[in-house]
Amino acid sequence: MAGNSDPLTPRAKIAVTAGKAVAAASRAAGRGSGSVIGGRVALKLDPDLLHRLAQHLDVTLVSATNGKTTTTRLIAEALKAAGPVVSNALGANMPAGITSALAGGADARYGVIEVDEKYLVGVAQATDPKCIALLNLSRDQLDRAAETRMLAENWREGLAGSKAVVVANADDPLVVWAASSSPNVIWVAAGQMWKDDAWSCPSCGGVMQRPGDDWFCGECGFRRPTPSWALSGDHVLDPHGSAWPIHLQLPGRANKANAASSAAVAAVFGVPPQVALERMYQVQAVAGRYDVVQFQGRDLRLLLAKNPAGWLETFSLIDPPPAPVILSVNARGADGTDTSWLWDVDYTRLSGHPICVIGDRKLDLAVRLEVANQQFQACEDLDQAVQLCPPGRIEVIANYTAFQDLRRRVGN
Repeated sequence: MAGNSDPLTPRAKIAVTAGKAVAAASRAAGRGSGSVIGGRVALKLDPDLLHRLAQHLDVTLVSATNGKTTTTRLIAEALKAAGPVVSNALGANMPAGITSALAGGADARYGVIEVDEKYLVGVAQATDPKCIALLNLSRDQLDRAAETRMLAENWREGLAGSKAVVVANADDPLVVWAASSSPNVIWVAAGQMWKDDAWSCPSCGGVMQRPGDDWFCGECGFRRPTPSWALSGDHVLDPHGSAWPIHLQLPGRANKANAASSAAVAAVFGVPPQVALERMYQVQAVAGRYDVVQFQGRDLRLLLAKNPAGWLETFSLIDPPPAPVILSVNARGADGTDTSWLWDVDYTRLSGHPICVIGDRKLDLAVRLEVANQQFQACEDLDQAVQLCPPGRIEVIANYTAFQDLRRRVGN
């Protein structure tokens, strides 16, 4: 672990104090947590502040298109078995938000940090992480994010020769290609339900062959590495072949995969799988995701899905028909303003469910559902949608800002 003998400079202390004051003012004005604006102010006053705040921490960075926030939370819970942890638990995952989070971690031993895919390399350079977890890469925010192979190339070049232990998903060819430039990689067989961004070889552009769970390029020989950790049903298999049961309160196969990767990360810091997985059971919800709330006398389960891969995973865990479903889609800055990704989602998986659609872009969603031959009702808002839903727990699936809107409406 880095030493704590080099305290913050006077400039850094002023930056931290100013950032906290601005964040508090933002909260008081009802403009959210204030973490981003506070971090921006602090970094303006001391551009090296992120590096200074991370010096005394053993840092883990977590990056992916899907599952970052949940995996960050699971790793943080596991590492609490070994010492105090500071983390950006609410998902502010760009440098400003990360700086705000670490500013509150003066007494922490470990930093567990979710990082937006585009910022991973820069944050790694600033924080000198001991471990980097790479979960998956797929299309997301098409108007602002680079094409997936370009993101993978950015990771590959930026992490080449990194001293960090890289814990990477062996089942995602893009992640494998990105991580392969690192000298110390731990491969985890975490699975990959969404495969539509990985049919061409990221190394040579050839067609990827996918027999069963394996994959390889028939042209250049790039292939799936042999994993040392694996998700196997309801268990995590460690490098010694021992099977450890996964007991989560979070639903779905994807969260079991997140737990498998989290257990591998925890082991890097000396936390055994049994202890790590037991601690993960404490997590009931993550920033409102998976929460079941009461609204208008009905039970609503709040589910976040931001891109095609995320919607596919979410469809796999909702209650079976005839459970009612409310879908909400916005296209604001934080979502990405391009909604063409809706056409990549297989909405026929909702057949048999009564469906209501809301949100800023409900008409875009309505057209997509019409083409998928799904029966639905377009509603003005959540209140009307809930009134129109037949009995039963309502599954509410929303993208990022739509999800935040819903949490405010239901008081969550």
